[in-house]
Amino acid sequence: MQIPHNTYVLVADGRKLLFLRNDGDAEYLDLKVEQAQEQSNPATGDQATDAAGRSSSASSEGTSTTGGPGAGQGGHSGGARSSIEQTDFHQLEEDRFAAEAADMLRKRALARKFDKLVVVAPPRTLGELRKHYHKEVEDRLLGELSKDLTNHPVSDIEAALKAA
Repeated sequence: MQIPHNTYVLVADGRKLLFLRNDGDAEYLDLKVEQAQEQSNPATGDQATDAAGRSSSASSEGTSTTGGPGAGQGGHSGGARSSIEQTDFHQLEEDRFAAEAADMLRKRALARKFDKLVVVAPPRTLGELRKHYHKEVEDRLLGELSKDLTNHPVSDIEAALKAA
C-alpha cells in the first residue's frame, strides 16, 4: 500500500490505539507516534455482577391428565427452560472504544488536522469503526488493513503496510 508523506495511520483494536504520521514518503515509510491511548478492559467475568439468567415459558402441551396428547411424560410441567446469554461486557467496552476512536477521527477531520488516513484494525474493530465513520473521515480514507497490529513495534506496522 502506498502511504504518502504526512498520511496519518490509525492502528487500533478494542482497547488500544496508535495515531501515527508518515514522516517519510510513499516508498520509505517513517511512522512517528502522534498519540497513543490504552484503556483497561477486564474480562466480562470481572465486570459482571451476576451469572447469566434463566427463563422459562409455560406450555399446555404435556400437562394433560386425560391420557390425551402429552400423557405419560413423567410429570413434566411442560414449561421450557433456557439460559439467557450473558451480556459480554468486555465486547461492549471494545465496541464503545472503537466508536470513541471514530469520533476522535471525526473531530480531527473536521478540524482539518489530517488530509489522508489509513486505518489498521482487526476485522471486528474495523467493522465497528466503519459504522461510525463521518463523511469527512471517509473522504480522507486512503485504505484499510484488516489486521491486529496494536501490540507490534512500529517497524512491523510499516512492513505490514508496505506488503498490503
